Amino acid sequence: MIVVRTVSDLRAALRGRRGGSIGLVPTMGALHEGHATLLRAARSADDTVVMTIFVNPAQFNEQSDLAAYPRTEDADLALAEAEGVDVVFAPDASEVYPDGFATTVSVSGPIAETLEGAERGRAHFDGVATVVTKLLLAALPDHAYFGAKDAQQVAVIRRFVADLGIPVTLVVCPTSRDADGLARSSRNTRLSPDERARALAIPRALTAVTDAAAAGVRRSDALRERALDVLAEALIQLEYVAFVDPETFAPVSSVDRPTLVAIAARVGATRLIDNAVIPPVPPTTGGA
Repeated sequence: MIVVRTVSDLRAALRGRRGGSIGLVPTMGALHEGHATLLRAARSADDTVVMTIFVNPAQFNEQSDLAAYPRTEDADLALAEAEGVDVVFAPDASEVYPDGFATTVSVSGPIAETLEGAERGRAHFDGVATVVTKLLLAALPDHAYFGAKDAQQVAVIRRFVADLGIPVTLVVCPTSRDADGLARSSRNTRLSPDERARALAIPRALTAVTDAAAAGVRRSDALRERALDVLAEALIQLEYVAFVDPETFAPVSSVDRPTLVAIAARVGATRLIDNAVIPPVPPTTGGA
């Protein structure tokens, strides 16, 4: 496994590998089993696997959150090597944003301005779009791998990849969950045992919604009440429960087509997100 710190060294490391497919797995480090599933997907499909480690300051709206983000490079490199990564690109901020850097990739509309865009500020997705564009142009991969837990981020990336004509195929892997159902996240390490137990209300709320939809409840306001009932019992600070189109993130009032239900909440000082896609309810089912 090769570890490089500059774009020029990354390109040099990949120059002789262009005859086969290249898979890119962007990360901010603090790797866990969720990241490992992305690496395995890339390893199974591509001849060369590139993983990036870069804590992107441009996508943090809270400096305290940026400062608290775990940096565990030694452990990350060990996991990457164990999963068969060929090249790790781990640049400093000055390599990604050199002196004089003055360009932002920005996606407009509900896809970037609602939910996470509203809660975390417009600069959040501008930071995501800009850094992912830079990583894609640095590595020029055939495939780039992302997790479904960050559904809105994936939608933003899909939009600018299509709009800018970046020649890459996005591969979205299912949300990786612990045995208790909690979506895996680097932030989970901040939860106390009590907070983790309360955080399980988030996947339970998603299950309650999908079960109700399967039983024929079609109105999103009625489904939202099912989620709120579950979340209220856990005494967590809810930011949103939203029902949106998975591609445009426009609000959905009835689940008569595939619908994304997205939840964001704070458990103690830790902010968590999760989501599920509700398949359309057949019209003959009836329901609320």
